[in-house]
Amino acid sequence: MTDELRNDYEVAVIGGGAAGLSGGLMLARARRSVVVLDAGAPRNAPAEGAHGLLGLEGINPLELLERGRGEVRGYGGEVVAGEVTGASRVGDGFVVTLADGRTVRARRLLVTTGLVDELPAVAGVRERWGRDVIHCPYCHGWEAAKDRAVGVLGSGPMSVHQALLFRQWSDDVTYFAHERPPSEEEAEQLAARGVRVVAGEVVAVETTDERLSGVRMADGRLVERETVVVASRMVARAGFLESLGLRAEEHPAGVGEYVPSEAGGRTSVEGVWVAGNVTDLTAQVGAAAAAGAMAAAQINADLVAEETRVAVEAHRASFSVGAEA
Repeated sequence: MTDELRNDYEVAVIGGGAAGLSGGLMLARARRSVVVLDAGAPRNAPAEGAHGLLGLEGINPLELLERGRGEVRGYGGEVVAGEVTGASRVGDGFVVTLADGRTVRARRLLVTTGLVDELPAVAGVRERWGRDVIHCPYCHGWEAAKDRAVGVLGSGPMSVHQALLFRQWSDDVTYFAHERPPSEEEAEQLAARGVRVVAGEVVAVETTDERLSGVRMADGRLVERETVVVASRMVARAGFLESLGLRAEEHPAGVGEYVPSEAGGRTSVEGVWVAGNVTDLTAQVGAAAAAGAMAAAQINADLVAEETRVAVEAHRASFSVGAEA
């Protein structure tokens, strides 16, 4: 189901994940005309469940989004399928362009387009992503790593940190140096925690009977593992914002690109807010939803302030005319 796209809204929410739908719900409940533009490509689609979400622990991510769409519509908000490819400022608002050529005007924008995970170029990683190739212990540690043979691929600046974290879920953790050999200090930390280090290049993760069975090394060795942890490079979906002068920047931790914002999601471009993974690369579903709600509340307050200024000016003008008469 998708609503028909009208010409004008007070707020256009670009992105239909947890952050966008939460923001849309808050704005609809604030009696704002709001549309959520949903490209239909949620980051967590491969996962069986969304975890760490109070009251909805383990819910299927697609079911969560379907519930959210219904809640937004229940308060008069609209949810429209479509990928946004551009945005431009027109007067005191914005025009948003979709891939199919449709356009919509809005006074404010809430961008919740999330991010893309750029995965290590190792055979089998993408095919198993979200099942037994994972990145976050808090998202999938209990299901995919608890008391299992875990391998951590050294592929990013946080890889050693990942190995130390996953040690909390399993006594059997192996760190594959691959592209990120540990420093002397890191090697000591890994040894102290009982994490084995395997030197050499990893060329594939392999499966047996549709289950991950091991890590294949360039020298031909197969190291048996049940779960593999990788560090993806997380890149905000924000290219369409460049026409507004808003660009993704390299994250200080070196883990990807994000759109900087103030607390609450306000960006450097007047009238544009961001929430969720597009600005907070590590936010889980609950945090993204909370950020969407917070940004929406700030947008509503900003619109109220603008409407109040206009009303005061009109009131003063009316009073002045009355006094002259």
